[in-house]
Amino acid sequence: MALMEMLEKAQKMLEKYPLCNHCLGRQFALLGYGLDNQERGESLKIVLTMKGHQLALSREKAGVSLLKTLATNGSFDMAAEILRKLRRRTGEKKECYLCEDRFKLLNELVNNSLEKLKDYEHATFLVGIELPTEVEEREDEFKAEFEVKHGESMRNEFSRDIGKRISEITQKPADYKKPDIVVLLNPLTERVTLQVNPMYVAGRYRKLARGVPQSKWVCVRCRGNGCPRCNWTGKMYPESVEEIIAEPTLEKTLGEEASFHAAGREDIGARMLGRGRPFVIEVKKPKRRFIDLRDLAQTINRQAMDKVKVINLRLASRDAVRKLKKTEAAEKLYRAVIEFDRSVSDEELETLEKTLTDAVVRQQTPLRVLHRRADRVREKHIYEAKIKRLRPNRVEMRVRCQGGLYIKELITGDEGRTDPNVANIVSAKAEPLELDVLNVVMRGS
Repeated sequence: MALMEMLEKAQKMLEKYPLCNHCLGRQFALLGYGLDNQERGESLKIVLTMKGHQLALSREKAGVSLLKTLATNGSFDMAAEILRKLRRRTGEKKECYLCEDRFKLLNELVNNSLEKLKDYEHATFLVGIELPTEVEEREDEFKAEFEVKHGESMRNEFSRDIGKRISEITQKPADYKKPDIVVLLNPLTERVTLQVNPMYVAGRYRKLARGVPQSKWVCVRCRGNGCPRCNWTGKMYPESVEEIIAEPTLEKTLGEEASFHAAGREDIGARMLGRGRPFVIEVKKPKRRFIDLRDLAQTINRQAMDKVKVINLRLASRDAVRKLKKTEAAEKLYRAVIEFDRSVSDEELETLEKTLTDAVVRQQTPLRVLHRRADRVREKHIYEAKIKRLRPNRVEMRVRCQGGLYIKELITGDEGRTDPNVANIVSAKAEPLELDVLNVVMRGS
């Protein structure tokens, strides 16, 4: 766009609509470097004022008319001062047609944002702008009317200018992909709200006591309201791995709520040993992010009183949760103590070991979980089975298998819903006395 063409377009815009420096300059935002829109708009008005002054000195009416346009629709003091010196009326300044003079509130919006932000620790931020539909439509119609080809949106300018000032004051960078916190502003209503993004802490937990569920079990009778069956706690069990880990984490972070994510789950009667089970605790709206994870681990482990132990705590992201969700088929190592209703021979145990090693198990949803899982047949692979005799009718079985295999049902047969199974192979009733998870293998963890 030639300079004269650009000046002519800017003049036509001002002749029809009152425009502040920001809104005029924004229509040419992609032209030139090293200037912000306020400076672009002011520069255009300076050149147009000089043009109007020249014409006025040449006693051309168009010059005075242009100066009046700049003094009123442009709210430009230089043009008004020239008119006064020429002993001409200046007219009243008018509110910007596009932004309604809201760019004058930039400092106030920044200060309001900083006041909100001071309660939340964060390393990165982002500014988001909310504009009324009518304001955006008005700008779109304006751009169409004047065939604006090198402009940007009001939303972008507000976001960039406010974000730049906040960054300069706080010395914290804007993050356009995964900010800790998003400042949402509506310049027209002056409303400022915060979208505090979750904080993620990953690690592994070992469950050392039986009888502790992984997640909180709401009482099935009162649905959490409290009743005689749950001793007015609203829970089926007094504590869970989730609560043991989440409560100290919320205390340290001052978060509002926590969600617990894990790579599968063990039965309530099973221990989780070895390296532990990978988990991620997601903290909603944390006020404290810069916490000492070693201190957090010590607090959790001390309060758990040898029931649960967390290890290798580290900060993570939402990607860690997605990774956990994909680990149902991760390799698991189980240890089970099995008791038969009769003595079993060495030959039978050898057959059991050979049959289960490198076996594909067809397992219909177990009866005990049928109320919460779809009734369908799943195929799971056993990589290796090792059998060790403990008593004439009791053995220890170690099974390295694909995640998602129900070990109790692998032992009992679950009324024929799991095939093959230990009871059927040995032709004896088999009962799991103890069950432990010894390892959960996540590739790359």
